[in-house]
Amino acid sequence: MPVPLDAELQVAYDAYMAEEPELAPMSLEMLPGIRAEVDAAVAALADLSRGGRFTVSQPSVPSLDGDPEIPLLVCTPADAPASRPVLYFMHGGGFFCNDHRTGLDQLLDMAERFGATLISVGYRLAPEHPYPAQINDAYAGLLWAADHADELGIDAEHIVVTGYSAGGGLSAALALTVRDKGGPHLIGQLLMSPMLDDRNDSASAMQMDGIEFWDRSYNRFGWSSLLGDVQDGADVPQYAAPARATDLTGLPPAFLDVGSAECLRDEILAYADRIWQAGGKAELHVWPGGIHAFDREVPEARLSKAALAARHNWLERLLATD
Repeated sequence: MPVPLDAELQVAYDAYMAEEPELAPMSLEMLPGIRAEVDAAVAALADLSRGGRFTVSQPSVPSLDGDPEIPLLVCTPADAPASRPVLYFMHGGGFFCNDHRTGLDQLLDMAERFGATLISVGYRLAPEHPYPAQINDAYAGLLWAADHADELGIDAEHIVVTGYSAGGGLSAALALTVRDKGGPHLIGQLLMSPMLDDRNDSASAMQMDGIEFWDRSYNRFGWSSLLGDVQDGADVPQYAAPARATDLTGLPPAFLDVGSAECLRDEILAYADRIWQAGGKAELHVWPGGIHAFDREVPEARLSKAALAARHNWLERLLATD
């Protein structure tokens, strides 16, 4: 039996299904159309500046090992203090779509609220660029930001990595990378509905298949785009799928959230539990009746507002105590 949706989300879900009565399985043939929709939604710099409340720049920074330069988006509240904390953000999109200039409303709100600089990473997309392109780009951008802290007016000792869906999984992978490579210093990881496990075989993945918008077909396509034939095998690296990590010690404090009606629910629960088993700090929220990206798709819902408030509360406590 599928998990029932939150009542307000059910209304939005029913309205969507009235227009699209069948959820088509994700396929390579659908990818150009999806990317075209994303391209049409890319925000203009004037919109990202929010009428002058943010200064916005778009540096391209050196990559690792001679790969193409990595585009970053740097948004700083105009009245933010010097030596600001950093929200280092990786966008969602299943590793195969979306853009570092889209879907930033919540992150800009957060940056403004906490006087932080938002840095959004334009990592390369799969399947054209499979693993390790994404983690290499994310790590190279982080190294550049830390090395240019004075120029950017940021505090390189107060960086929070954060991301949504695929970007949440990439944030968790970046925390593992930073731990194993010895820096830069991270004070936290804010993981919003992260994609963590390429095996796509959890109870929740089966339970919500064909019902949840981000179901097993989309999840499988995302992981196969990233990993190709390696997906679901014995040798998937932890820096691709953090659920494969055997050691979760020494990680920065984590915030993880997920809807109870999500395909990704159980892999996120398992990851939080393993952080606790390793003696780490993790705060976990399971939003009853929430589906993937509910807080973005239905921001006016009470559940969405509660999810945003929980993230803000965690970040406020983290910045106050670190």
